[in-house]
Amino acid sequence: MASTIAEKILARASGKKEVKAGEIVDANIDLAMSHDNTTLVSEIFKEMDKKNVWNSQRIVIVLDHRTPANTIKTAENHKLIREFVKKQNIKNLFDVGEGICHQVLPEKGFVHPGMLIVGTDSHTTTYGAFGAFATGIGATDMAAVWSTGKIWLKVPKTLGFDISGELSKYVMSKDVILYLIGKIGADGANYKACEFYGDTIENMSIDSRMCISNQAMEAGAKAAIIPPDKKILDYLKLRTKESFEMIHSDKDAEYEKTFDFDVTDTEPQVACPDKVDNVKPVSKVTGVKINQAVLGSCTNGRLEDFAIASDILKGKTISKNVRMIVVPASRSVYLEAIKGGYIEIFLKAGAIIVNPGCGPCLGLHQGVLADGECVISSTNRNFKGRMGASGAEIYLGSPATVAASAVKGEIKDPRDMIL
Repeated sequence: MASTIAEKILARASGKKEVKAGEIVDANIDLAMSHDNTTLVSEIFKEMDKKNVWNSQRIVIVLDHRTPANTIKTAENHKLIREFVKKQNIKNLFDVGEGICHQVLPEKGFVHPGMLIVGTDSHTTTYGAFGAFATGIGATDMAAVWSTGKIWLKVPKTLGFDISGELSKYVMSKDVILYLIGKIGADGANYKACEFYGDTIENMSIDSRMCISNQAMEAGAKAAIIPPDKKILDYLKLRTKESFEMIHSDKDAEYEKTFDFDVTDTEPQVACPDKVDNVKPVSKVTGVKINQAVLGSCTNGRLEDFAIASDILKGKTISKNVRMIVVPASRSVYLEAIKGGYIEIFLKAGAIIVNPGCGPCLGLHQGVLADGECVISSTNRNFKGRMGASGAEIYLGSPATVAASAVKGEIKDPRDMIL
């Protein structure tokens, strides 16, 4: 029978010829990722009375959420993680400053097409940009994965998205995915595997595709898969020598629903408080005064994002009423941004550069918002209290929109900055 990418990956992982949506499978995990919440996972793992993890080479730990440690408690947790990793002989530990897990794993060559990946972070869907089935799970499930190398999963139904059209300058993949979420709703893809096709997707860079798969989780996606192609092969040639299979859906695969969107004339999009699907064209919110602008996160802290933002900020000064915080997604991105001159442009414009990590997006340090303040951010969530005080307002936009707004002191269409 014909199968989707998700069905093919889960069939392979569970040792079956084929599986269908709705079926429960006992699947073998290819890669398991945890971050600062490793402390909780390790505590549950110990309660399972297991001495050793199932495969120390298939576990990756990245300290990225509260880094550098923002409290004594956090420092103690980081210490416990380092001790646990050493005891379990887990070699793949990326400590404070290396970057955000969803950027680090692809950069280091851990993510390949066809893999089944789980992570104790909801935005693990990011790895779907490489043709993998990647999904977030809880601490208890991860402890069980560490113990057995397996997980029970219900095979999700698949939604197909065909995205066509050439994007205008300063209209980015973030605008495309926000537009889609605005159309289908924050629950429009609940426990569904999403597959993204069309010439718009094909023409996107790896950075842009990662943004699509990352942000798709905010529509409830269980997995957000972009079929692998030559761009993926070229990316991985520089990062891994492992073999992998390029898995694609069959032409007559069964989708629960398909969507066709022409984004040719789409303008920059903004998700307004306090829901990610409260999406409006930037023209509808232009002029909203801001106190802070955040460029970065696992959604939009990559080199392409910095390149576009620096193009807008070059030779300009950030509004005196705005604090702009720039967060590289990884040490590698940071270094490349320095080489490309982007960091110098940001600093000259008046921005604050913080270490690679989750920082402002998490709302616990590095740019916490006060009650009544307003931010335009390239992060992925705008729930009440997400980035600080519950009385703060969070608008989500692309790196281009964030940069243009930082200069003007109010939400601004970045296309107005084109000379």
